[in-house]
Amino acid sequence: MPSSSLAETVLVTGASSGFGRLTALALAQRGYRVFAGVRDPAGRNVPAVAALIEAARGLAGELRVVALDVTDEGSCERAVAQVLADGGALDVLINNAGVAAAGLVETFTPADAQRLFDVNVFGVLRMLRAALPAMRARRRGLVVYVSSTDGREVMPFLGLYDASKAALESLAEATSYELAPLGIDSVIVQPGTFPTTSILANLVPAGDPARAEGYGEVAALPAGLFAGLDAMVRSGQAPDPARVAEAIVAVVARPPGQRPRHVVVDPSGADRTARANTLADAIQSELLAQYGLSQLRPAP
Repeated sequence: MPSSSLAETVLVTGASSGFGRLTALALAQRGYRVFAGVRDPAGRNVPAVAALIEAARGLAGELRVVALDVTDEGSCERAVAQVLADGGALDVLINNAGVAAAGLVETFTPADAQRLFDVNVFGVLRMLRAALPAMRARRRGLVVYVSSTDGREVMPFLGLYDASKAALESLAEATSYELAPLGIDSVIVQPGTFPTTSILANLVPAGDPARAEGYGEVAALPAGLFAGLDAMVRSGQAPDPARVAEAIVAVVARPPGQRPRHVVVDPSGADRTARANTLADAIQSELLAQYGLSQLRPAP
């Protein structure tokens, strides 16, 4: 059974593949009641759902699939309502669903950017609005945001993706202050580079690739970078994404009020994001103190 009595029922968004699938299974293995949010589970994701259910067979906990499209407000509300009806409560929301984009910023249209932000940022806001009323009513809960080291760092050719994760980080930080006095914990998990086939196969394509022609040799750099990541995946040498799932499970298992604000999972061993978190944390403490809002600061 879960080591924390608080974390009994968990909803994971984007659970058909990648970090979300691994996290849902890892939590079910530890005895949690897990609702795995999957977009179009009766349509294109039928094979993914079948594989997920089969993988969960015999685990200590319970795993159920719930239809969930984070780009659809009604779908978010229905999914949370189903969790509350079938699970009795919603203790943990794991905002994992996300998409990526790679290429020269100028080659992406505003519509491309809207598609990316609709999942990575607005999808999280939809889930918060659907889930928080029940958590606030109980004055307890945990919200986990799966961000990226790219929420703190900026890489060329990942401009739109980095922008969406930076926006997510700000959203998560602000809500952590607003929710802490209500007994709701917030944790931002920041994975480093874990190239997976699901991420590389579902990149948001650039809507205006012809713009790259004016960049000369620079235009060839994105293809080379991501060809290297693809080769890493196919060779079996990519870092194990299960490390991210295990980090999330560890966060969920910790007692309420004793969870870290940030968890960095960087297979490269670099501490850039951790250093940036430390500096930002000190700046935020000063900011809140300046405006007399230190009481909103979650405990370290």
